[in-house]
Amino acid sequence: MNELFSNLTEQIREATPRNFGVIDGQGTVLASSGRRSSLQFGAAAATITAADGQNAVYDGYSFRLPDPHEEGDAFEYAVYVEGVDEHAYTVAILAGIALRESKSYDAEKIDKALFLKNLISDNTLLSELFTRAQELRIPLQARRCVFLIRQTDRRDPLTVEVIRGLYPDKQKDFIFMVSDTDAVLIKEFDNEPASGFDDESDEYEAVARQIIEALSVELFVQAVIGIGSTSHHLRELPERYKESQVAIEVGKVFSDEKNIMRYDNLGIARIIYQLPNTLCERFLSEVFKKNSIDTLEAETLYTINKFFENNLNVSETSRKLFVHRNTLVYRLEKIKKLTGLDLREFDHAIVFKVALMVRRYLDSQ
Repeated sequence: MNELFSNLTEQIREATPRNFGVIDGQGTVLASSGRRSSLQFGAAAATITAADGQNAVYDGYSFRLPDPHEEGDAFEYAVYVEGVDEHAYTVAILAGIALRESKSYDAEKIDKALFLKNLISDNTLLSELFTRAQELRIPLQARRCVFLIRQTDRRDPLTVEVIRGLYPDKQKDFIFMVSDTDAVLIKEFDNEPASGFDDESDEYEAVARQIIEALSVELFVQAVIGIGSTSHHLRELPERYKESQVAIEVGKVFSDEKNIMRYDNLGIARIIYQLPNTLCERFLSEVFKKNSIDTLEAETLYTINKFFENNLNVSETSRKLFVHRNTLVYRLEKIKKLTGLDLREFDHAIVFKVALMVRRYLDSQ
């Protein structure tokens, strides 16, 4: 609210040389165009409360309430302007109108964020969605993306403010906390990717990188971001939020070195993550009939991973491992004897790669 009042005084400052500002129901100055410490309006607040109507005058200042007021009723906020002449009266009325509109806009913004938070949390019935969206003037159809920002090293309450500073469009972009560590950004995009991006995915990743960099630079907070697939209708947002959660969880298991995970780019890892443990264990036992995958030494597993990283190319892998080609061939033969799988054969390599991912998933459980 203080930010709202400060913005209000900044906008009106150019319209008058008079000292003016906003007070609360106790007379405390919340925002002022002059020196706040020199003003005391406690008695003025009592005068305003006792007045009937929106206008009051006290000690050379004109006061204006943003809403109708009856004698004896407490008030929340009031505008004050130095002077009791016609100019002060006019400025007070205009500032009161601006305060009312600003409060209404701010309340609407909060309502929108709360509505979307309840929506993605499955706390909104489908029958209520359309009515409430219409009341809040939120378009049903638009290209939106859900970003789940998880603070990993420490929690900072200013995370939301930093993200809001990056995307200040309060009609299209909504940021809120869903837990102590997790913030959500629901961002609306134009129908087509912006200039400089090949597709939607590049555009989403650029947003995620900007958030991670801003949190790191401004708050020294490390974060990972899960990105759901594109939403074209408001009713799809709950599912897209779940996708962003899955993206982080799957990434934590299979791509712990990455800090940006897209749901539509998880590949086979997403399928493995959804399998029951019993099915995963049965798969491993069927693949490794000779010896369990757990019998493979760390050095052997390192060799296998390097072989996969280099697209099953023996010469390139041996160069990266700084070993002779024949040495690598010997190691691959040894792996074949232990597991029954020849990694130089594409089909065997695929099975082994999936098996390694399944083993990693089970270990994470």
